[in-house]
Amino acid sequence: MKIAVVGAGIVGATAAYYLSKEKDCQLTVFDHGQGQATKAAAGIISPWFSKRRNKAWYKMARLGADFYQELIADLQTDGWDSSFYKQTGVYLFKRDPSKLAELKDLASKRREESPLIGQLEILNQAQVAKRLPDLQGFDQLLYASGGARVEGANLTQTLLRASGCQVVKAKVSLQVLADGTCLIEGQTFDQVLLATGAWLPNLLQPLGYQVDVRPQKGQLRDYYFTDFATEALPVVMPEGELDIIPFKEGQISVGASHENDQGYDLTPDPQVLQGLEKEAQTYLPILAQAKQYRERVGTRAYTSDFSPFYGQVPGLTGVFAASGLGSSGLTTGPLIAKELVNLLVGRRGQLDIQDYSIEKYISKN
Repeated sequence: MKIAVVGAGIVGATAAYYLSKEKDCQLTVFDHGQGQATKAAAGIISPWFSKRRNKAWYKMARLGADFYQELIADLQTDGWDSSFYKQTGVYLFKRDPSKLAELKDLASKRREESPLIGQLEILNQAQVAKRLPDLQGFDQLLYASGGARVEGANLTQTLLRASGCQVVKAKVSLQVLADGTCLIEGQTFDQVLLATGAWLPNLLQPLGYQVDVRPQKGQLRDYYFTDFATEALPVVMPEGELDIIPFKEGQISVGASHENDQGYDLTPDPQVLQGLEKEAQTYLPILAQAKQYRERVGTRAYTSDFSPFYGQVPGLTGVFAASGLGSSGLTTGPLIAKELVNLLVGRRGQLDIQDYSIEKYISKN
């Protein structure tokens, strides 16, 4: 069976990796290579403190965090490096310190079904200083040992290499033939998986579909130090949109912005980035001593109700899609990809697909 994956971000790359393990599967990945959210993503895997009321989303995020253990074990068994992921723990801030106990109680209850959360503690400044003495802007914070950080670009590159599949760098269109097969770049495919994130409308609108997906611009800045041991430091989640994510080799990532009025623009905006830096320095002043920095810009995909979806495109038997992952894409993306692969090969997955119904977001004109 010939299968095409369009888009090599977190969903496409994970799907390619697991499809490569299926028998009789001839796999080709197409990727335009510009604007991809995952390449510009440094993420925190710590969904257990969310107060979103969407139970289906939380289930996906919870199982998505768990799924990293399976993904990493699979890659390590195949002989691949998994340093893109590390459980270093997470520090959560609340402007109202009384909310920390409330959050700890919530996480304690959720730990029964998500033991990955690990140890939960409310720490004071003196306790935090033993591990990260430069952190400030709090009296107390909540620590969870199971929190992890992920480097999106490293993850997708590893998955694509591990899949061993051909990656064609091209901006493609999709043509559905009379026999139900699909034509992409002069090649016919029995099944196609569309994992193009915010660009999904560009592929399906020419086929007469309405697609409830919009772009959101995200910018972050990586800071580099020559004499600051960062690899084992916890990730930091102040209240709001800002995250501070230490990586190995003296790198700390700060971001990311959530800009709804910039379309697909990928231009770094110094004003936005300086705003992120200024806020981050209130918690970690040592950022001002970084030897160098670089910016990354990507485009996230959102639906009108902020929920992700996946499944078979209505009316197209061999075409499957996923989108709308938003800023939790690194948490939910690998699991969604595995669920799509299960769907393609006829296996039962972990999730109830009706909870993430594609028909709600994609319809024929």
